Amino acid sequence: MATLLEKPVEVAKDHFLMKIDIGDRMSVPGQFANIRVGASLDPLIRRPFSIHDRNGSVIDVVIRIVGRGTSWLWEHAKPGPIDVLAPLGRGFTVVENGTALLVGGGVGNAPLYYLARELRGKGTKVAYVYGARSLECVYLRERYESVSDVMRIVTDDGSCGGKGYATDAASELAESTDYDAVYVCGPTVMMAKTVSLLRKKKALVQVSVENYFGCGVGLCSGCTVETVDGNKRACVDGPVLDGRSIEWPSIYEDPDALSCSC
Repeated sequence: MATLLEKPVEVAKDHFLMKIDIGDRMSVPGQFANIRVGASLDPLIRRPFSIHDRNGSVIDVVIRIVGRGTSWLWEHAKPGPIDVLAPLGRGFTVVENGTALLVGGGVGNAPLYYLARELRGKGTKVAYVYGARSLECVYLRERYESVSDVMRIVTDDGSCGGKGYATDAASELAESTDYDAVYVCGPTVMMAKTVSLLRKKKALVQVSVENYFGCGVGLCSGCTVETVDGNKRACVDGPVLDGRSIEWPSIYEDPDALSCSC
């Protein structure tokens, strides 16, 4: 059993942060935590959340309120024992002494902070594109700035940084620099478009998919992703996958939905 160290803290509109002590279980960037919500609310289905950061035995998770489970956590979670399985899944490949482009959209920015911090620790220069719907949805900006050599913020309405989409800023940066690695997390179509614009580049391209996880441990196969190498279970074969291997049309939710919805 893990321990929630303090009440959830609001970090942006409909986003909050939780600090959880998971003991001596070591994590890597890109892995996730599977949290059980109120037993009377959902006795079986846990909720998966990317690990935003780790310091010693404590992980941070950033959660966006989207339904009854996340609403319950915001309203009822309190310091003390909390039922969490973590860390789970496969994380990012951290390149050393190179250059990396990180592209995040909405709550998909969450795991990329941990990754950026690890990359910087390995001597890699980080260019970061932070996409969000609006200023009120930008969370923990100072953290991201502290681990970025170059940072571009773009919002759908132009209320913070430039106006536009993360894919636009990523395209500009990728044209000017040949990165050793590109890491992406956010809305499915945003990830697909980012991978597409890198098709002529030699960089390592990894994405963290956000499929719905049923069990989170590979038993139900409800999070299957089609790839050129066959079907992969996002919860155990991912959530980090080779972006070029994914059959993107098979998991589009809305081909026109580029918004980084908060």
